[in-house]
Order: sequence, then C-alpha cells, then structure tokens
Amino acid sequence: MGPFEQVLLDGRHTLRADEPITVGGGDVGPGPYELLLMALGSCTSMTINMYATRKKWTLDRVVVRLRHERAYPDDCVNCEDSKSKIDRIWCSIELVGTLDEAQRTRLMEIAKQCPIHRTLTNKIEIRSDLVAL
Repeated sequence: MGPFEQVLLDGRHTLRADEPITVGGGDVGPGPYELLLMALGSCTSMTINMYATRKKWTLDRVVVRLRHERAYPDDCVNCEDSKSKIDRIWCSIELVGTLDEAQRTRLMEIAKQCPIHRTLTNKIEIRSDLVAL
C-alpha cells in the first residue's frame, strides 16, 4: 500500500481512498474531498429520484456534477489571511425527463433536503477520542 492509501470499511462494503500521484499518492481511489462530493452527489440524486417516483413524475435520470474550492468570501475584509477562506461546493443538477417548469423547480428545492446537504449546511460538531491500545 502507498503512503496515503486507505481501505474504508462500513461493515458491508470495501472502498479504497488515496491521494493523486501529484501529491505523493498512488491514485488507487478517490481522495477525501472527492469522497465527500460523491456522498453529496449520490444523496442528492437519490433524494430527487425518491421524490419524483413518489409523485409519479417522469424523471428518467438525474446527473449531479460537483466541484469543491477554497475561496475568499465575496466581501472578504481580511483576504490576505488564509484562515478567511471558505469552502464552496458548486452543484449542477441535470434533470432528464418530461417535466414541466414547476416540477423542475420543486425538484431543485428537494435537492437541498437530502440528508448530506443538510448535514453540510448545518453546524457540525466533530468529537474525536483517542482509543487506548
């Protein structure tokens, strides 16, 4: 295994994560930010699909494209301070199917209700504990 390669286990599935070759990884899997975007994209697509199915709307496919960047806020006062950067995720959603504008608008509202979107936009508290050996 490479220096950054990770095996991720959830009890039923095994995934690999890594960093790109350009930063010393082996690129055998997505990096941490890519995994985060994949979680958001899949949750968004699933949430939209479930809603459209329940409403019996003709939605053939949902394509979610995401991009992450670290950026300064538009009204940044301390832009020279690297701590003033914010994380920004750009989300483009393509809804393929015979939907009217009202349905498309509603599905875009529903997209923001996916559990991962809500988690990322709410206050998050992460508590870490050291496990004694």
